[in-house]
Amino acid sequence: MKLERLIVGPVSTNCYLIQNESTKEVIIVDPGDQAARIRNKIEDMGGYPAAILLTHGHFDHILGIADLEKRYNHIDIYALEEERDLLADADLNCSEQLGRSCTVEPDHWLRDGQQITLAGMLVQVIATPGHTIGSCCYYLPKEKALFSGDTLFAESVGRTDLPTGSMSQLGRSIKKLFDALPGETDVYPGHEYATSIEHEMRYNPFA
Repeated sequence: MKLERLIVGPVSTNCYLIQNESTKEVIIVDPGDQAARIRNKIEDMGGYPAAILLTHGHFDHILGIADLEKRYNHIDIYALEEERDLLADADLNCSEQLGRSCTVEPDHWLRDGQQITLAGMLVQVIATPGHTIGSCCYYLPKEKALFSGDTLFAESVGRTDLPTGSMSQLGRSIKKLFDALPGETDVYPGHEYATSIEHEMRYNPFA
């Protein structure tokens, strides 16, 4: 696995590009904005997109999708089925408030615990409601890598004061991650810096 991180958009969102170095296919996680930069990075990697994975539907994780789809004709989009309403409503996903109204209709709706293979890599879906009702994380067991969106941050967690957020749900989701994943799992969050499950179990005040 080759991993690249781009910080994009008005609130410095992490967009991750996960490449299978054998096939050159790239999984795009949360293309939050600045599609041209994402395209250029994929080209620098000598790759082409296999899929877009959405950890949740807030504007800062979806604004780059429309332009990417135009550039590549179409890219299959994946999201947790519980995020359907938020992705379809510019008020709920807060893009309307930004003045850049945006909605997304994924091609594939995912379920908790589902395993899918993208770009030749196994991806496990972990539902983690709390930041939004349809938030999820993506775990690559072979690579021991978790893409946590706005559920789990380095020594913090996502906010819960936006539509469909719930602090009690988020607390349960954090415990679920800690119970399910090896301590040596690398965690790549939606904002700020990478961490690990072991570190967060020790130092995250929400643990």
